Amino acid sequence: MTECVFCAILDGRLPALRVAENQQAIAIMDVHPVNDGHVLVIPRIHVETLFEIPEVDLLATARLARRVAGGIRKSLAPDGLNLIQNNGAAAFQSVPHFHFHLIPRWMRDGKGFDWDLQPGDPVRLRLLAQRIRGAL
Repeated sequence: MTECVFCAILDGRLPALRVAENQQAIAIMDVHPVNDGHVLVIPRIHVETLFEIPEVDLLATARLARRVAGGIRKSLAPDGLNLIQNNGAAAFQSVPHFHFHLIPRWMRDGKGFDWDLQPGDPVRLRLLAQRIRGAL
């Protein structure tokens, strides 16, 4: 098994530029930033995805993400900000430890994150909503 890079950062075996922290999460500068000010917010507990993270840790991580996003907004004045959280390889998760990306965005920054909008089939949408509701 490959060692979790975020766990190594959390326990001090690997360096990181810490921006902020609370009892359950830390915020660090991404060493491969999409844009200036790209921050990762990582829970202290090791869980791979949204599906495993306890609600208390999720909420604490989200609170820290909101706080840091405010700092990014005040200090860097971006035109926008992406809050991204990926789950699994198919969703481009590259580190198997739950985390949020806070990515400041500027108009015409040359970074992509879009797809063509296609109208959904109303019958299919109703069936999918029914399946999801049934699984809750």
